[in-house]
Amino acid sequence: MTRSAVIFDLDGTLTRPYLDFDAIRAEIGIASGPILEAIARMSPAERQRAEAIMVRHEWDAARNGALYDGAVEVVAACRERGFPAAVLTRNARAIVDYILGKHGFVFDAIRTREDGTIKPSAKPVLSICEELGADPRRSWMVGDFLFDIMSGEAAGAGTVLMIGDSPVPEFAARADHVIRELREFLTILDERRR
Repeated sequence: MTRSAVIFDLDGTLTRPYLDFDAIRAEIGIASGPILEAIARMSPAERQRAEAIMVRHEWDAARNGALYDGAVEVVAACRERGFPAAVLTRNARAIVDYILGKHGFVFDAIRTREDGTIKPSAKPVLSICEELGADPRRSWMVGDFLFDIMSGEAAGAGTVLMIGDSPVPEFAARADHVIRELREFLTILDERRR
C-alpha cells in the first residue's frame, strides 16, 4: 500500500472554533477534562441529560459557525491530487452530515463518535486508512487539538496542527507541521509528492 490519505478533524480545523467547551462542562457539571470521557462514566440518566446538552451546543455550532477560508477547496484539492480525504471527529454523525452537506464537502470516509473508538486512539485513523487502502505511515492527520496529534502519532501518520489565529499551544512541538491557514497544507502535500 503506497497510497496516502488525508484525515481532517472537523471542529476548529475545517470550521472556525465556535464551541465553548468550558461553558458545556459547566452546564453539564464536569469540573475539567475531556467531556465525552466524563459523560461515558456517568449513570444512564446523567448520561442522557449530558448528551442532550452536548448535542444542543453542537447543533448551535453547526448552524451558526463558519468555515475557515478555503476549507472546501483544500479538501477538494487533496482529492484532485490523488489523496483520498476523510473526516475524523468526536462530533455526532447527524451533525457532521449536516455540516458537510451545508457546505458541499465531499469526503471518501467519515468517522464520528458513534462509529467506534474515538481520538486520541490510533484505531479510527487505522480504520480509515484500511477502508481507503492507504498506508498510515504515508498518510496525514490534520487537526487543531492535542487529541488529533496523539491519534495521528499513535497510528504512525504525519501530523499537522491547524491553529488559525490562536496562540501556539504548548503541545505544538509534537506535531510535524503547524499551520495557520488550511492552504498551507497543500504546500506540505506538494513537497511530499516531489
